[in-house]
Amino acid sequence: MSRPVRLHPAWIVAAVAFVALVGAAGFRATPSVLLHPLHAEFRWPLATISAAVSVNLLLYGLTAPFAAALMDRFGIRRVVAAALTMVAAGSGLTVFMTASWQLIACWGVLVGLGTGSMALAFVATVTGRWFVHRRGLVTGVLTAGGAAGQLVFLPLLAMLVGAYGWRSAALVVAGAALLVVPLVLRLLREYPADLGLPPYGASEVVEPVRPTGGAAARALGALGQAARTRPFWLLAAGFAICGATTNGLVGTHFIPAAHDHGMPQTTAAGLLALVGLFDIVGTIASGWLTDRYDPRLLLGAYYALRGGSLLVLPGLFAATTEPSMLVFVIFYGLDWVATVPPTVALCREYFGLSGAVVFGWVFAAHQFGAAVAAIGAGLVRDQLGTYTLAWHVAGALSVGAAVLSLMLLRRRGAVLVEPAPVAVAPKAWSYRD
Repeated sequence: MSRPVRLHPAWIVAAVAFVALVGAAGFRATPSVLLHPLHAEFRWPLATISAAVSVNLLLYGLTAPFAAALMDRFGIRRVVAAALTMVAAGSGLTVFMTASWQLIACWGVLVGLGTGSMALAFVATVTGRWFVHRRGLVTGVLTAGGAAGQLVFLPLLAMLVGAYGWRSAALVVAGAALLVVPLVLRLLREYPADLGLPPYGASEVVEPVRPTGGAAARALGALGQAARTRPFWLLAAGFAICGATTNGLVGTHFIPAAHDHGMPQTTAAGLLALVGLFDIVGTIASGWLTDRYDPRLLLGAYYALRGGSLLVLPGLFAATTEPSMLVFVIFYGLDWVATVPPTVALCREYFGLSGAVVFGWVFAAHQFGAAVAAIGAGLVRDQLGTYTLAWHVAGALSVGAAVLSLMLLRRRGAVLVEPAPVAVAPKAWSYRD
C-alpha cells in the first residue's frame, strides 16, 4: 500500500529554485560594491566599469528567452547547472584581470550569460509547470528571493572587500556558485507528470508538450508572434523602465551616490540590504494580490508610487542615515520588484503556453533598460559630478510606465491560442523516480 503524499513535490522544486535564485542574486550583487575599489586600483573611469555592468545586465536579459526555450528542450537541471558553472568561471577569472576588456569579458559576458539563464524566465517556467493554485504567490516568493538576495548579500560582500580586498569577494562568489550545482542536479525536477502527478492545485495529470525544434527557433518564433500584438509592446516598454529604475540605477549607483554625500560604503550597502528585506514582503504581497486583483491596475499603482519616490530621493542623501532616507528605503523596498508577479500573469494570460518564453523577451527589455540606465547614470555622474539628473529622469519614466500599464485595460484576453495539454491518468510515484 502506497504511503499518502504529505508534501507535493512542487514545493520541493520551488525550494530548490529559491536557493538557486538567491545564489544567483549574490553573484549579481558583486559589481555595485566593486565600482570604487576597481576605480582606485586600476584607475578605470566609472563609466568604463559601468559599461561592464551594462553588458552584464543586457546579456542577463537577452539570455532569458533562449534559456527558457532551452529548459523546454533540454531540461531545467542541465541548463541551471551549466549556468552556475559559467558564473563560477566568470567570477573566479576576474582575480587575474589586468585590463578593462577582461572585466567586460568576465563580469559582462560570462556572469551575464550564467545569471541570465537563472533569470525571471526561470521563475515563470517553474511556476507555469508546477503550480495552478498559488501560482501568483509562489511567483512572488521566488522573485523576492532573487531580488532580495542580491541586496542582502551586499553587506557581506562589502565587508569582504573592506577586510580582504575585492578579489576575496570574487572568489567567494565563485565557490558559492559551485556549491549549488549538486543540489540542482539532485532535486530540481522537470515536470509533475514525470512523477505521475498533476500540478499543485490541479486535479488531472497533464502530459507536457515537449518541443522538438531548436531552442533558438522556439524563442525567436515566440517573439515573432508576440511582437505583432499591442500588449507585448506595452508590457515590454513598461518593464524596460522597471529595469532602468531598479537594477540599472538604484542597484548599481545607489552606493556610489550615497558615498558622494559622505556616507560610508558599508552603510550604503546596509541600506540596500534593507531594501532587499522589505522587497521580500512587497513581492510576496504582490503575488498574493495578483491572484485576486487585475494585474494591470496593480502595475499602474506600483510604477506611479515608484516614480514619486525617485523624484524625492536626491534630497534625502546625507553623510548619515536620516529618518527620511529610512522611509524611502522601506517604501522603495516594498515596490522594488513587486511588478514581476503581475507581469508574469499578464504574459501567461495573453500568450498562453508560450507565456514563459514571451516573458523572457519582456524581461530582456527590462535588462535593456537596466543596461542603458547603468551606463547612462555613470556618464551623468562623470560629466555633471552628481547623480541628481539621473534620479529625476528615472522618476518621470516610472510615471510614464504607469500610464502604459493602464493602457492594457483597453484590451484583455489571450492573444495566442495554443494546443491544450493532454490529460492522462495519475500513476503511482516516488520522488526518487
